[in-house]
Amino acid sequence: MAERSRDPIIRTVPQPADMNGNGDIFGGWVLSQMDVAGGVLAARVAKGRVATVAIAAMTFVQPIKVGDMVSIYGEVKKVGRTSITIDLETMVQRRHEATDIQVTHGTFVFVAIDEEGRPRPVPAGAAA
Repeated sequence: MAERSRDPIIRTVPQPADMNGNGDIFGGWVLSQMDVAGGVLAARVAKGRVATVAIAAMTFVQPIKVGDMVSIYGEVKKVGRTSITIDLETMVQRRHEATDIQVTHGTFVFVAIDEEGRPRPVPAGAAA
């Protein structure tokens, strides 16, 4: 996911209420933003509802600060019968700087679900 001409799935700025006791942004806030972004991409592939079933890998590289511009990028890595694996990368631009800094990356697994919340097949032809 090194290419930089891509569009983020989510772009947001964390607020003081999102801080942990150290003054950085709480890791759970970042995870939730990544989960939302991955769910958006997985739902496009599944052409419907999805549910998060696993975070297969997660790495926190650097802290996020209040006021950072947070951008989350995703790429579909694998499509199974009912599952979709998404690689996610969180980048920030620090206040008054234009350089992108990677702060987290992870692999999230989603499952396509029907209206009752049961797994359903991903439609044929769904792209990985």
